[in-house]
Amino acid sequence: MPNLETSLKECLSAIDGATAVALVDYTSGMALGTLGGGKDFNLEVAAAGNTDVVRSKLRTMELLGLKDEIEDILITLNTQYHMIRLLKGRGGNGLFLYLVLDASRANLAMARHQLRRIETDLEV
Repeated sequence: MPNLETSLKECLSAIDGATAVALVDYTSGMALGTLGGGKDFNLEVAAAGNTDVVRSKLRTMELLGLKDEIEDILITLNTQYHMIRLLKGRGGNGLFLYLVLDASRANLAMARHQLRRIETDLEV
């Protein structure tokens, strides 16, 4: 099983258009691991900010009485896609993978498929 650093590197290398990835604890808002981003994109701030998105959606589902689980959340910007994948299974409770994609180079269906595969192999 790949460790966290190996899994994050795989996200950036195996997913076309991937520019940044983070493993985030949405109970604390803390990024447990990050890779990519840069001076124009603060991945720590983005990861922490997206915890609010996850919490809000979970709270809304609870208020609606939905007994379903979130697989992923997709936010589309003009030039980027932001994908949030809640982890299930081995130690993944309260964690999500946050992936940033260049919209001009990414294939969303393939990115989603590959992120799901990486999630199953991830050792937290």
